[in-house]
Amino acid sequence: MEPMESPMESRQPGDDRSPGVDRRRMLGLALGAGLAPALAAAPAQAEPAQPTRPADAGARAEDTTPAAALGRRVAAVAASQLGVPYAWGGGDRLGASLGFCDEENGYLDGVCLGESTVGFDCSGLSLYCWYRASHGTVELGHYTVAQFHRSAPVERPDLAPGDLLFFSRPDAPLHHVGIYAGEGAMIHAERTGTLVARVEHVLDVPRWAGEFAGARRPAPPA
Repeated sequence: MEPMESPMESRQPGDDRSPGVDRRRMLGLALGAGLAPALAAAPAQAEPAQPTRPADAGARAEDTTPAAALGRRVAAVAASQLGVPYAWGGGDRLGASLGFCDEENGYLDGVCLGESTVGFDCSGLSLYCWYRASHGTVELGHYTVAQFHRSAPVERPDLAPGDLLFFSRPDAPLHHVGIYAGEGAMIHAERTGTLVARVEHVLDVPRWAGEFAGARRPAPPA
């Protein structure tokens, strides 16, 4: 077996194309998954474009609705995990957990780090943050696509802390999820060998803006 690792993990566990699908689905069940419900070229010599300040930067600071308060708690939990290692398959309702490796993911320079690292992958981090912040009322599956479909769509101007940001490529649909932290920032677990980190003005960064697939907002069951 010759493990390969793309710049970001190329497949989400649970993707039917991944050999690790059965193992991840078993993990998802064990964690209670499923129980809850191109940038235009700038003119020559133009001044550099300034990052667009999102709508939440001012008015949303005063939002005291229960949904807004929950979202801010989600973002706060995510911020408390900054610096935790990435682990493919890691993260559950209780926090960081031991990861694993499949044929393509969990490796760094040919060495399987997943099986010896306690941490989060991208969907494990979002699962934990929403579960913890909601006191167990929001339980997301440990699978990016499932989290996308279990949440309500949010337009970019309406982004608020706690919303989930999803990213896609032609070769890897919905391959990544991060947590919107407010003021244009995202907190995420990116790939093996990195730590949970904050990306400022994420949707103004060409790499992420080019792969942005939409935002979603989970909610407690009615």
